[in-house]
Formats: sequence, C-alpha cells, structure tokens
Amino acid sequence: MAIVAVNDASFKGEVESGGLVLVDFWAPWCGPCRMIAPVLEELDKEVGDLKIAKVNVDDNPESAGRFEVMSIPTLIMFKNGQPVDKVIGLQSKEALRNVVAKHQ
Repeated sequence: MAIVAVNDASFKGEVESGGLVLVDFWAPWCGPCRMIAPVLEELDKEVGDLKIAKVNVDDNPESAGRFEVMSIPTLIMFKNGQPVDKVIGLQSKEALRNVVAKHQ
C-alpha cells in the first residue's frame, strides 16, 4: 500500500474510515521527521494490512490540534477510526512494527 498525504479536509475519509492506519504528523523542516520517512517506507512495504498517512502539521493545524500533537514527529495508530496508540519522536522500525503488531 502506498503512503498517502492527508490534509485537514481528507483526514476523516482517509484515516477514520476504518482499518489500521498509522498517521505520521510531521513538517519538512523537522530533521527527525525526515529521518523517520525511510523507516515508514520500509514498514509500508513489509506490513500488508497497514495504511500509512502523513499529515504536514504546518499546512494542517486543525488535525494536529485535534489530536494534541505538541512535538513532531508524532505517530498515532488508528484502529477502526479510533486513536489507539501514540508515539512521539524518532522511532526505530522495530519499535514501530511492535506498535502495529499490538493492534493487528
């Protein structure tokens, strides 16, 4: 599954419509955000039933505010439209895989 860019307008349809979705709240100027991007691309290729969505917090303050994103990168796991887990900061692929596995 491809990683999708999500904005305030498309958030509900892309993320809260169901399934397992890992949302990466990020910004282009954030070094750790750029470092986690290839990790998310690898995870996307390895985990079949996971959708990964990226939300640029600078362009989409409504979504970031709604989920109380104070630091980036913040990754929130959604299951069936509901947030079920949240990790803040640069994470290893193994750590992210564990978050996903916990909710599969």
